[in-house]
Amino acid sequence: MSHTLKSKVGYITGGSKGIGFGIAEAMVAVGMKVAITGRNLDSLEEARRLLRQKYEHAEILTIESEVSKLESEEKAIEKVIDHFGQLDVAIANAGVGHFAPIDEMTIDQWNSTIDTNLTGVFNTSKACIPSLKKSKGYLITIASLAGTNFFARGAAYNASKFGLVGMTQAMMLDLRPYDIKVSTIMPGSVSTHFNNNQPNENDFWKIQIEDIGELVIDLLKMNPRTLPSKIEVRPSAPHKRPK
Repeated sequence: MSHTLKSKVGYITGGSKGIGFGIAEAMVAVGMKVAITGRNLDSLEEARRLLRQKYEHAEILTIESEVSKLESEEKAIEKVIDHFGQLDVAIANAGVGHFAPIDEMTIDQWNSTIDTNLTGVFNTSKACIPSLKKSKGYLITIASLAGTNFFARGAAYNASKFGLVGMTQAMMLDLRPYDIKVSTIMPGSVSTHFNNNQPNENDFWKIQIEDIGELVIDLLKMNPRTLPSKIEVRPSAPHKRPK
């Protein structure tokens, strides 16, 4: 990836809010063109409106796509290429969380989690790789510290994120010969709407979405000879300090 990011094209799944929106804003701020996807076109259009309100000349393409379906992601990438002519950075960010004890978890909750968080990233990656080979681009997956730390009620989520971390590291080795850089970012607590949270002033101690956006830009600007392939990121201090 070139140190000059202006006019490079980024593709972000789950880009209408949360971490995806934070990454989209960071890309737009450095002059990148951005395609954001999601399952709700109204939410995507609202995200574009908010970004254009702050960055008047931002080039933002909104695409309705379902990451759990390979054909949907392939069509989304076709739209990106038709509109922008290239793809330089893919951010596989879309994710869901269903949390319950294993004896109470439903098959629908299990399938939804794995299909989105793991198979969805495979589909996004598979759809993007031909274009990234041409641009010698960058693929970044958004995992979680839950990809290395297991917890009660997290069987499906842990399975998806443990799998995602392993898959991303294997893809990194597979794609290095094509000069494609691959990294996974593993955030801890982030102030987003994930798991029905409503971001508010009590989230001050958490990672903010703009922090993840800044991290992505730092990765893209790093000298091409160096690859931080797995990045753990967590709040600097826990919310509740020991007495």
